[in-house]
Amino acid sequence: MKKNVIIIGAAGRDFHNFNTYYRGNEDYNVVAFTAAQIPDIDGRKYPTELAGELYPDGIPIFDESDLVKLIKDNNIDDCVFSYSDVPYERVMTVSAIVNTAGANFILLGPKDTMVKSTKPLIAVGAVRTGCGKSQTSRKVIEYLMAKGLKVIAIRHPMPYGDLVEQKVQRFATVEDLAKHKCTVEEMEEYEPHVVRGNIIYAGVDYEAILRAAEQDPDGCDIVLWDGGNNDFPFYKPDLNMTVVDPHRPGHELKYYPGEVTLRLADVAIINKIDTADADDIQTVRENIAKVAPNAIVVDAASPVKVDNPEVIKGKRVLVVEDGPTLTHGEMKLGAGTIAAQKYGAAEFIDPRPFAVGKLAETFEIYPNIGVLLPAMGYSDQQLKDLETTINNTDCDSVVIGTPIDLERIINIKKPSTRVYYDLQEIGEPTLEGILNDFVKEQGL
Repeated sequence: MKKNVIIIGAAGRDFHNFNTYYRGNEDYNVVAFTAAQIPDIDGRKYPTELAGELYPDGIPIFDESDLVKLIKDNNIDDCVFSYSDVPYERVMTVSAIVNTAGANFILLGPKDTMVKSTKPLIAVGAVRTGCGKSQTSRKVIEYLMAKGLKVIAIRHPMPYGDLVEQKVQRFATVEDLAKHKCTVEEMEEYEPHVVRGNIIYAGVDYEAILRAAEQDPDGCDIVLWDGGNNDFPFYKPDLNMTVVDPHRPGHELKYYPGEVTLRLADVAIINKIDTADADDIQTVRENIAKVAPNAIVVDAASPVKVDNPEVIKGKRVLVVEDGPTLTHGEMKLGAGTIAAQKYGAAEFIDPRPFAVGKLAETFEIYPNIGVLLPAMGYSDQQLKDLETTINNTDCDSVVIGTPIDLERIINIKKPSTRVYYDLQEIGEPTLEGILNDFVKEQGL
């Protein structure tokens, strides 16, 4: 008899787990997906065009709060936990809920979910959201492009729109961001790639995406997996890099699946050592040695610079940071905060009294964000609320610590400056040296 299955997710790993393990598998009947972390992604269906012929009506997506009822009403056998950047306590709480309701709790691993590329593949991941994996990916691509190699990046999924239309997405220009109706969170990941002249793919069906990238019309020598949250790669890497953050020491061993990502690392990059405490850096270093003793360790910094320092010096500033980094990433500071401190801000203005709509709800859900403003933009309404909140806030100026040009998509009526940051290796070994060896080993 078929086993009835629920996939517990957040519009990313859950779809990939279905596509690689359950789609077309007649031993299982996937009854539903559940959704968490990302607002307004429940209430949809995983469409039959993606789900396959076993699911002519598609697969419904419910809020995770419906999990117990779904298990009992549908005689569920297995619940597959399929999202990332979650503390172990939360993972096992969900496990307890699932087991109490009578079902098995399952975590799928690399063997059943990693797709093999026909091209050499480098994966860049992290132990938490906001460690700096995107800037690491960009640095890796820059080194490889300087060698005359064509690198195609593939980003961990963020399918918040029409899933059929988003099956395979290719971004080569800034205009492509509008073409694919990207959210702020998507633009933050894709725009820094395309403005540097490299192509990035994303979407829903990651085997189809990989095959398209390998045959990209502009050519492809190497595929780079640009991971999301703290997930382990969807593809089998030939070189696996993991970024660790000493601003959150110990988290590398406390969050799922960040510890998996670290244990898989060929290269562990300790980022932000220019702004972290020495004791915290040492904690991270010892934990790497404990669980990934064969990994090469690269020390790195994320120095910040701004367009207009005068907008910060002596001013009462509102700092806008990357949304997911502050929410489920639980960071207490970001690039905007560091820049505001570095360039002499007189005061950080608390946006919470001025927050409206969806942003006010975000502060209720994540009460520990503090005086920073998360750049939430999963929908047009959230963007409108972000614009209104910024313009309502009683501040002298705005420090924009997001990876994209926020003023390109909303109207900020106050003086503002954008923060830039790139990865900078410190001492030896370096990424360039590691990549030189990799290129030789691959015969490129």
